[in-house]
Amino acid sequence: MKLTCYTCVANLVILGICGGVYAFTGFDIIAFLSFGSTVAYRVFYAICAVSALFTIYSLIIFKPFKGLK
Repeated sequence: MKLTCYTCVANLVILGICGGVYAFTGFDIIAFLSFGSTVAYRVFYAICAVSALFTIYSLIIFKPFKGLK
């Protein structure tokens, strides 16, 4: 479960970096890495959506910040 959480957060960080590069330069890294394939492009975004949902789920269920005050 911990590995899954780390993988999902890493996936969202990669998506954030690619989004930042696209916002500042206009170069779409994800489209470049998927060689223009719309299927691969959409699959990556679908995986990122599931990663975001799992990250929210794990924050609600496991409450990692419960002891912090």
